[in-house]
Amino acid sequence: MKMSFMYGKYIFVILYQILSQKSMYTPINQWAEDDRPREKFLLKGKTTLSDSELLAILIGSGSRNESAVQLCQRILASANNNLNQLGKLSVQQLMQFKGIGEAKAISIAAALELGKRRQSEPTSELKKITSSKAVFEIMQPIVGELPHEEFWVLYLNNSNKVIYKTQISKGGITGTVVDSRLIFKTAFEHFATNIILIHNHPSGKLQASEADNQITKKIKEAGKHLDIVVLDHVIVTEKSYFSFADEGIL
Repeated sequence: MKMSFMYGKYIFVILYQILSQKSMYTPINQWAEDDRPREKFLLKGKTTLSDSELLAILIGSGSRNESAVQLCQRILASANNNLNQLGKLSVQQLMQFKGIGEAKAISIAAALELGKRRQSEPTSELKKITSSKAVFEIMQPIVGELPHEEFWVLYLNNSNKVIYKTQISKGGITGTVVDSRLIFKTAFEHFATNIILIHNHPSGKLQASEADNQITKKIKEAGKHLDIVVLDHVIVTEKSYFSFADEGIL
């Protein structure tokens, strides 16, 4: 009876140790939302993440006994916490870490190679808008010869340099529908302080319609409440352009 009791106690201790090993770490999906790498990236920005957290986003999951972040901390530690040194590891070397298969190893190697190439790329100079003619020169090759109307927006920083441009809508020969909410949503996403509206006239007619005047007024008024300035609305044709600002009707 005593031996049976001791044997049972021994089994209990073994089971306890096994279960303890399995729960050595808390899975990432049980962390506080602010501490999960993906959520932290979205809520606080990419610069707030550590190197191991950024790597953890790449590999997605860890191993049975450690989270993705813990696994990446161990990988980084093997490279003296130096990304340049980590970038020299081969796919085969990365696969030596438990929890890193071929796909994850390739993801890490590819990301580090992109970072390396980015460093060697020249920084492109943002185009500064100094006149309506500068807007025409940017947009004429894009919309000047189209057989249908398109509505575009140039998004500018506080130095009036173009940080982003996008098509807002695409219509028919004589018009297109514009959603001002989409315009300002994109402005916030790119931290734009000024915008310039552009659409083309396939007919070649350099004259603003009543619909053009109304949409310009609507967007300008909305911008006032959001501290985003509508600097101009430029109508582009194949050969020339019409500027609301130049004509004093903005």
